[in-house]
Amino acid sequence: MSLADLLLLAIPVALWAEYIGHSPMIAFIASAIAVLRLAGWMGHATEQVAIHSGPRIGGFLNGTFGNAAEMIIVILAIKEGLYEVVKASITGSILGNALLVLGAAMVAGGLKFPQQQFNRNVARFNTSLMFIAVTALVIPAVVHMGPHPVTTQGLSSLSLLAAVVLIGAYAASLIFSFKTHSHLFVTAGGHGETAEWSKGKAIGILAGATLLVVLMSEVLVGSIEPVLHTLGWSELFVGVVVVALVGNAAEHSSAIVMAMQNRMDVAVEIAIGSTTQIAMLVAPVAVFASWIFGAPMSLEFLGAELVAILVSVLLVNQVARDGETNWLEGILLLGAYLIMAAAFYFIPV
Repeated sequence: MSLADLLLLAIPVALWAEYIGHSPMIAFIASAIAVLRLAGWMGHATEQVAIHSGPRIGGFLNGTFGNAAEMIIVILAIKEGLYEVVKASITGSILGNALLVLGAAMVAGGLKFPQQQFNRNVARFNTSLMFIAVTALVIPAVVHMGPHPVTTQGLSSLSLLAAVVLIGAYAASLIFSFKTHSHLFVTAGGHGETAEWSKGKAIGILAGATLLVVLMSEVLVGSIEPVLHTLGWSELFVGVVVVALVGNAAEHSSAIVMAMQNRMDVAVEIAIGSTTQIAMLVAPVAVFASWIFGAPMSLEFLGAELVAILVSVLLVNQVARDGETNWLEGILLLGAYLIMAAAFYFIPV
C-alpha cells in the first residue's frame, strides 16, 4: 500500500460522519477525498485495460466507468429535488472534461513530448456529437425565452423528446464507431507495454472502485445542502465546479497518466468521449429519472451555462482539429476553464 492509498481511510471517516457523527462538512470533505483516491485506482485499472484492448476501447471504458459516478450523483440529487445542482453538475462535467481534463493532459504530455499526435477522426467524431448535444440543451431555453414561451408541461415534454433523441443518437454513434465504421477509428497500440494485471483483474478493480465511488457519492449528495448553508455558496457554483470535479476525478487522473505516457489517443478519447457521454447519456438519464420520481425536469439551462457549454465545445473543436497537441494549447484550455469557474463563483446566490 502506498502513502496515497492512506487516503482510502476517508471512506470509513465519511461513513462515520454521515451515519453516526452527523457532521455534514466532514462527510462532504471525506467523501470527496475518497472519490479522488478511488479515481487513481480506476485510472490504473483503465491503463491496464487499454493495454489489453487497445486505446479506443480503453478510453471508452474509462469514460463509462468515470461517468458512472457522475450518473449516480445526478440520480441521487434528483431524488432529493436538487434540480439546479443536477443541471449545474452536467454543465460543470462538460466544461471540466472538455477544458480542464483535456487541457491538463495536453500540458502534462506536452512538458515531456514537444508534439503529440492522435487520431483526428476520433476528435472530429466526438465534437460533432457534442454539437448535436448542444442543440438539445439550447433549444428548450430558447423556446422558453421567446415571445410566446411554452408552458411548463410543454417544456418538460420537449425535454423528454430531446432526451430520447440524444439516447438514440448516442446508441447509433456506438454502432458507427465500433461496428460499421470502426476502421476510421484505428489508433496506436500500447507501444509494446506488458500489462501488470490480467484483463479480468483490471476490469474487476474498475468495477469494485466504481461501487465504492457510488457509496461515497451518496454521502456526498446527502451533505450538499448543509454545506451550502454553511459556506454560503450557490447551488450553481457547487454543481458546476465542486460536484463536477469530484464526479469526474477518474477522467482527470487517467487522461493525465495516458498523456504522460505519450498515449494521446487514449487521453483525447477519455476527455472528449466523456464529455459526449455526459451530454448524450447522463443528461437524458437525468430527465428520465425525474419522470420516474414524478417531478419532470426540463433541460432548460441558464444563459451563462449555455454560453459556457457552447464556448467550450468550440474551443475543443479548434484545438483538436489538426490531430496534434502541445502544452500551450493545454494552457489555453485551462485558462478558459479558470475564467468560467470564476464567473460561476461570482454569480449571486
